[in-house]
This record gives sequence, structure tokens and C-alpha cells, in this order.
Amino acid sequence: MQDLLATYYDIQTEGTVMLDNRYGNKNGEYIYFIISADNKEAIHMEQAALAYYLAENNYHHTALPIQTRHGDWFLEYQGKHYLVLQVNLLGERNPSSPGRQLAEFHELGATYRYEPQKISSYGQWKQLWINKLTGFEKKLSQEAEEHPCDYYRRVKDAFPYIIGLSENAIQYVQETEQEYRFDNADQGTIAFKRYQDSITKPVIWTDRLVYDHPVRDLAEHVRYLFLQDGNKKNDLNLFLHDYQSIRPLSVFSWRLLYARLIFPIHLFDVLERGFNQEDSDLLDQELTHLLAKQTVYEKRLGEFFDDLGIDHQGLQIPVLHWV
Repeated sequence: MQDLLATYYDIQTEGTVMLDNRYGNKNGEYIYFIISADNKEAIHMEQAALAYYLAENNYHHTALPIQTRHGDWFLEYQGKHYLVLQVNLLGERNPSSPGRQLAEFHELGATYRYEPQKISSYGQWKQLWINKLTGFEKKLSQEAEEHPCDYYRRVKDAFPYIIGLSENAIQYVQETEQEYRFDNADQGTIAFKRYQDSITKPVIWTDRLVYDHPVRDLAEHVRYLFLQDGNKKNDLNLFLHDYQSIRPLSVFSWRLLYARLIFPIHLFDVLERGFNQEDSDLLDQELTHLLAKQTVYEKRLGEFFDDLGIDHQGLQIPVLHWV
């Protein structure tokens, strides 16, 4: 990596460091990371535009793609394409609580003038989920036939359950699209592919940025808490309370958030990694572990609005009850 940076970027680095579970090379106040650029060029460039917008608006710890010494954004090396990201270690951090930090991040993201075309899921959840469900069903059948093992046998047994959850979520979001109680905070914003305390980490990674409805991040944070051992109600309440102190949620937002929680994204993420030929034994263990948590997950989802003190009946917000 040091040779690549020196040859193609005229950057001399001082050694290897790890930051947020990624290895990089340090040069003064900067760390440089080489990441795969296997996605379409337009995807990477839309993410880069969001990253530069964040950096220009005081998110100085955003990882910024940089050009080679020849002015190219992408580096081709041994038949593969890469991007180099530059991270400034000296950027000031936001002292607010995580909930307020995310709300402030979404406030800024909503001022971004140009909705991306390739990395935007705004207003598209229903169709994207339908596509994901049908695509996975076909792909899993093929993979299970080509790679018979304990993992794919478990996937085959679990998939009717995953289909049922997905169809519930698709129906819920379809009904939510008819909801008229929305406001300005429901417009699209810069968000994260999978939010897990992403706003409080030392780096905002360019390749994890998307454009979507802000409750995408809220739902993924709630999902993460739902899947943790122990009672996380206080953490959940505090996070959402702090977020709403800056950006109150409309009825439409609550319904959209709930729909996303119903859709089993955490299970699909495991299945997707299986397509990349990761260790099937480890995947089998992870899938088994997540499926065992589903009873508790469903219970927490059924009690979600009650735990937050939200009158879902008065607001006519449907709630799913499995137990």
C-alpha cells in the first residue's frame, strides 16, 4: 500500500495504523485508506459528492476520495479498481448526544440540493423490497442446489418465514404510502447504508453513504438495539427523544420506521454475504443465532410504540402482534 501511495499519489507515509477496523497509512495529520471500487463509477462519484459536501460543512472527519497524481479518481492495479480515501485526524467532534448528532446530520443532509440517482432509495422501499425478495428467492434456490451444506439447508428451512416477514413489511409500507400526515422533515437526506452508531465513530466512510428518508438510520439503530441481549429500552428511548428534540417525527415517519423494522434486513444481509462465498459454517452459526433472536425481536417490535409512550391506536398506526 505504501508503494502504491508513493507511486500513484506522491504520498510518503510513516507507517500502518488501524482506524474503525480498517487498515490505513499515516502521513502527518492524515490517514490514507485504499478501498475496492468494484461498484459502478457513478455510485462511487455520487458518494464522493456527498462526502465533499459533508466535509465542506464541518464534518471534517469524513473520508474523502482523492485523485491520483495524474488526476484520476480511480486507480487500476493488477486488473482491479481502487479508490484512495483521505481522513483528517484533527477534525473537531460534535459533543452532542448520539441522537442529537444524527438529527443535526440529517438537518444538513436535507439541504443537499441534488438527489443522487444511483445511491438513492428515497420513496422506493416497496419496489426495492419486492425486487430483493424475488431476486433472493431465485438466487438461493440456485445456490442451495450448487452448494449443498448445513448453511443452505438452514436457509431453505428459514426462507418461508423470511418471505412472510417481507410480505408483511411490503404491505405495511404500501399502506403507509397513503398516509397524509407528513411534514418537511420527511424529505430525503444523506444517510448511512446500515446505521450502527455511525455518526459517533471516528470516520464517516464515503462508501457507506446513501440518500434516503431519514428514518432509515433510526430504524437501523432501533434494529441494532432490538438484537442486543438485555433490556435496551432506556437507550432506545433516550436516542429517539434526543433526536426528536431537533427533528420531531411525523405519523408518516413513525409508520415508515415501523415498516422497515418489520422487513428482515438483518437476515437478508447474512444471506447476501453467503452469495460472496464466505465461510458457510460461520454463516450457519450467525444465521442460527439471529433466527433464535427473532422471538424476542418480534416481541420488542410488538411493544415498540407502547414502550415509547406513543398512542398508536389514537394515531391509527397499525401494530403487528405475533405473540
